[in-house]
Amino acid sequence: MQYPKPKLIALDLDETLLDSNSKLPPKNRAALLRAAAEGIHIVVASGRSYASLPQEMLELPGVQYAICSNGAAVCEAKTGKILYQRTLPKAAVHEILRRTKGEFLTYEAFLRGKPYAQQDYILEPQRYMADAQTVRYVKSTRQPVPNILDFILEHETELDCLDLVVGSMAVKEKMMEAMASIPDIYLTTSVPRLVELSHRDCGKHRGLQFLSERLGIAPSQVVAFGNADNDADMLRWAGWGIAVANGSPRCLEEADLITDHYLSEGVASALERWFGI
Repeated sequence: MQYPKPKLIALDLDETLLDSNSKLPPKNRAALLRAAAEGIHIVVASGRSYASLPQEMLELPGVQYAICSNGAAVCEAKTGKILYQRTLPKAAVHEILRRTKGEFLTYEAFLRGKPYAQQDYILEPQRYMADAQTVRYVKSTRQPVPNILDFILEHETELDCLDLVVGSMAVKEKMMEAMASIPDIYLTTSVPRLVELSHRDCGKHRGLQFLSERLGIAPSQVVAFGNADNDADMLRWAGWGIAVANGSPRCLEEADLITDHYLSEGVASALERWFGI
C-alpha cells in the first residue's frame, strides 16, 4: 500500500537514520536525495545540540532546518541561526540541582547550541554506562569545564537544557520519578544513561509544529522517523509516525508504521515502500 507523498520528512539521527558510526548510509542518503529532488523538506530532529550535529547532515541537499536539543531550539541548518528557542526556567534549574544532590550522576549543560561537561567525566565517560561509541562521541563533542555545577549556576537563566548522566539504571529510575513533578519542564530520555530536561514547551514535536506552521504544511503532510522515547511525541504528532524496528517500547507504541532496523536502513525502506520515494 502506498500513501500520499509528504511535504516534510523529519528524521531522528542516532539509531534511526545514521549507522553505528554516526554516518549516513548509502541507501538512506539516496532516498533523501530523491526526496529533496522532489521538493520535499528534510528536517533533522535530534536530541543533539546544533554544535554536535554531523556536518554531512547539515550540508545534505534539502536540509534547511534542524530541530536541536529535543526541541529547545530550531535552527537554520547551514548557518545555525536560531528561529525558535526555549531555555530552562531558573527555578527549575535550582530544583533539578536540589533533587540530584548526592546522586551517582553528572551533568551535561547546553548553552547557545554547545554542550559542556565536567572535565573528568569527558576523560572517563565509561564510568556512566557509556559504550565505546558513546565514549568517542562524548570526547569529540563536549566542551570541558572545571566544575559543571559552577558553570550551570553561572548560566542559570540561559541554559538550553540539561542532561543527567546517570551511573546506573537504578539511579535513572529514581531520577525520572524525581524530575517528573518539577513544574515547567519537559522530561524525556533517548538512551539508558540519560535523563533529559528542557523547558515545558520543548520536545521535538513542538519544534516540528513550529516549522510546519512556518512552512504552511499540515501535520497530515508530515512523516517523522524515530527510535526512542524522545521521539514518541513527534511520531504521535506527525501525520505518519514511523519507528525503526529497534525502537523503544514507547516509540513503537506511538508509531503508525514500523520499518526495518536502523542497521538495515529502515528509513530508505519505508520511504520507498510506503511513499514511493
